[in-house]
This record gives sequence, C-alpha cells and structure tokens, in this order.
Amino acid sequence: MANTPYPESYYAASANAVPPRPALQDDVETDVCVIGAGYTGLSSALFLLESGFKVTVLEAAKVGFGASGRNGGQIVNSYSRDIDVIERTVGPKQAQLLGQMAFEGGRIIRERVARYNIQCDLKDGGVFAAMTARQMGHLESQKRLWERFGHIQLELMDQRRIREVVACDQYVGGMLDMSGGHIHPLNLTLGEAAAVESLGGTIHEQSPAVRIERGATPVVHTPQGKVRARFIIVAGNAYLGNLVPELAAKSMPCGTQVITTEPLGDELAKTLLPQDYCVEDCNYLLDYYRLSGDKRLIFGGGVVYGARDPANIEAIIRPKMLKAFPQLKDVKIDYAWTGNFLLTLSRLPQVGRLGDNIYYSQGCSGHGVTYTHLAGKVLAEALRGQAERFDAFADLPHYPFPGGQMLRTPFAALGAWYYGLRDKLGV
Repeated sequence: MANTPYPESYYAASANAVPPRPALQDDVETDVCVIGAGYTGLSSALFLLESGFKVTVLEAAKVGFGASGRNGGQIVNSYSRDIDVIERTVGPKQAQLLGQMAFEGGRIIRERVARYNIQCDLKDGGVFAAMTARQMGHLESQKRLWERFGHIQLELMDQRRIREVVACDQYVGGMLDMSGGHIHPLNLTLGEAAAVESLGGTIHEQSPAVRIERGATPVVHTPQGKVRARFIIVAGNAYLGNLVPELAAKSMPCGTQVITTEPLGDELAKTLLPQDYCVEDCNYLLDYYRLSGDKRLIFGGGVVYGARDPANIEAIIRPKMLKAFPQLKDVKIDYAWTGNFLLTLSRLPQVGRLGDNIYYSQGCSGHGVTYTHLAGKVLAEALRGQAERFDAFADLPHYPFPGGQMLRTPFAALGAWYYGLRDKLGV
C-alpha cells in the first residue's frame, strides 16, 4: 500500500518529531472507531478516552494530513455564521445553547495544550480588521452580540489603534479578541495524537476506511484489516470522499491557499505585527495572516470551489500579501501549499447520527480550528448519553446544494462572485 506523505508545507517542514504509526493489518474490536485523525477525530478520541472508552483511530494518510495540519493556524471564536443568523433560523432557545458553546473551542485548545504540554507556539490575541465603515459597523454589532453570551475579552479599535497592532493602511478599524490567537496547527494535531496514545488509544496511519458495514455492531473495513465497534465517529470532513454518500451530497470540499515567507528577523517582524496577534479581514473572501514561531509571515486567502489545486499558488496569494504589506516586495516565499475545507450551503456545521451508532460532524466552512475541538466534546457527550448539546447542532438544517453534486461548484462560485463584488464595492 502506498505511503502518503504530508504535502510540502512550512508546517510539515517544522513539525515536531513523532513515532511511526503502522497501518492496520489485523481485525480488532473496540468501543469506538474514529475515522480521521484531524482535530474532530482526535478531540473526540481524547474526550472518550478520558471517559473510559476504548478508542481506535483510523487515518487514511498521516495524523493532521488534511485541514487540521494545513490551515492558517488561527484560533477564531464562534461559527462561520454568527449567532444572530442561527437565532433567525432556529429560534432563541436553540440559539441560546449554541451561543453558549460558541467560545468553548478555544478554551478546550488551551486546556489541551496545558494538560498535555503540547509544543505548538500558542499565542494569544486575534484581530478582525475592517476595510470599510460598513464592516466596522458589523464588528460593533458582533461585539454586542458576543457580549450577550458572556464573551467580554473584546476591544473595538479605531484606525489609529489598529495601526498600533498591524502595519497595514487598508483598515479603518477592527476588533481585538484576546481569547483568539494562533498556533502551529500541525504540531497541535501531533500533540493531541500523542495525548490520545498516552491514554491508551490506538492510531493507525495509512489506513483509509474503504467501507462501513452498518448494523448493530458496525465494522469499518480498511485495505488490510477491519475494526468492529460499538460506535463509529465519522470525522473525515473534506477528505472523507464518498465513504458516506448521504454526507457527501450535502457538502462541498473547497481549497484555500497559504504562503510562508523566509524568516523576516525580529525587527521586521515586530514592525509588521508588534504584539504578534493574528489578523483576518472582514471580507467574504477574506485574507488572513500571522507570524510563525520563527518570525515568518504566514499569509492565506482565496477559495477554489471543488477543491482543485491551483497551478501557481504564489501567483494567487503573493499579490494579496503585497497589497497589505508592500514593504515585503523583496522578501522570498519559502513555502506555498493548498488544503481543503468543507463548505455547507448554510455555512453551519452538520452534526448527526446515522442509525443508532454512527455519529458524524462535518462542514466547519472555514471556522474549523475551534469548532472541531468543541465537536469532539459534544460527540463524546452524546456517546455517554448526554445528548442535549449534540441535539442542538443536529437540529440545524442540513441543506443539499441545488442541482446536486454536479452543479454545486458553479452555484457556490457564483455566490462567491456576488459577495466578492460586494466586498470590492464596499456595499
């Protein structure tokens, strides 16, 4: 069987050393079989192991191979749609419960980092940067909304104040969330995997799930083995393929691109981002950036619908970086890569159960770093029989894309064109 390596990214090049994890080559029995060793799967496994379950994790490639090891590394609170949109969709009672959970994922990350001594360059502070007065008005509303749910570590910034934290003249203001922040995403994933193993969990890499045999005691088949379990958690997200067709029909993998500069040195790095906060702008098709632990600028943005890999990532992203920071025109780009996230039509996560014993969470729609850690806790609660929080997510509507899988890509691209035009026009 082929050994799938990590893509050539800055994260893979600077990953902490880990032991080899052999492919599954036997027939095993466990309480819970988790499909996917990214944030959702590993968070679920950790909470289950801490509750006394026996857990086996199957990973098609390597731990953190997908979005968990390729993302921008930003700890961003809430969901891809904010709580007021959820409230209009499902009503105040369900929105209240979801709102209370919206800021939990970041706390889970910090607790994991501290408890298991995970070395992942954790830094506090995230900035939402407004490019127009309309976007600034939205941030003012968002601050009031988040404070309704007890989230108070927020500061609105005028144009003068935001220039103190980011050396970019594109912004009219912004909002600082000190409970946001950033991490080395692959090293966080690897640290969580080590924590899983320290509690007796088993992780098999290079072990793709090729078929799920459903029933009272479901079985997950891999090319060289199988896992019989009481429960299955499907946590493949954008890398699940068509393993579970009913999930694939209601979501769409999308690509985003990231570049990383050469090391900038302490002086230049401090000039760009003096407090070492991460930044994302407020556009629909947003750009995001931060400094790495060794003072490189990591800059990402753009969306490719249908998860095709662009021919020249640097040509797409470098002009965005130079628009924000023209002072970097002579800086070399050392790494460029793409990765997929899973988009839903509502831009809200899809959580549910197939039959009595197959659970899933997918479709973070670009807000996955924090949500996936919360999802692991919620899934573990459901398997323990505490389903109130699980049900709050499961009751969110799961819309299919109009026209099915054939038309979902042009449909989404048309929507993105519309919102991108609104960003450019400032309306």
